[in-house]
Amino acid sequence: MVFRSHMDRALEEARAAGARGEVPVGAVVVSATGEVLAAAGNRTRELSDPTAHAEILAIRAAAAALGSERVTGADLYVTLEPCAMCAAAIAAARVARLYYGAADPKSGGVAHGARVLSHPQAHHRPEVYDGIAAEEAADLLRAFFAARRDQEPR
Repeated sequence: MVFRSHMDRALEEARAAGARGEVPVGAVVVSATGEVLAAAGNRTRELSDPTAHAEILAIRAAAAALGSERVTGADLYVTLEPCAMCAAAIAAARVARLYYGAADPKSGGVAHGARVLSHPQAHHRPEVYDGIAAEEAADLLRAFFAARRDQEPR
């Protein structure tokens, strides 16, 4: 099978999240055969749920579609480096490959911060590929937060 990136779909989900007033992060879970199992954007505000990150929502939906607690062999595309919570969920779900866009030096949990997936207690370590459409993903985040700062009373 030929590699095909699904980051464009993750970016669509991120844009939709931003339009809803959520931090613009999107995620897509793809089966080993290339089928999109699930796609989601952040919904923490909408659902009043601090765990409703794009990665968590996409993994939950993909697992439900598969009828399993794991998405073994699947790829996850996400526009921002996953936080520690999402990195732990990625390991627990047995995601085979993680592709992410923008790095997150402040809250990342893969290459920064807790580095959950490289921790000795990690039960599973997916292959990790970073920098996929990183500038476009970072631009979405910068624009979102700049607009929020502009709306704040001075």
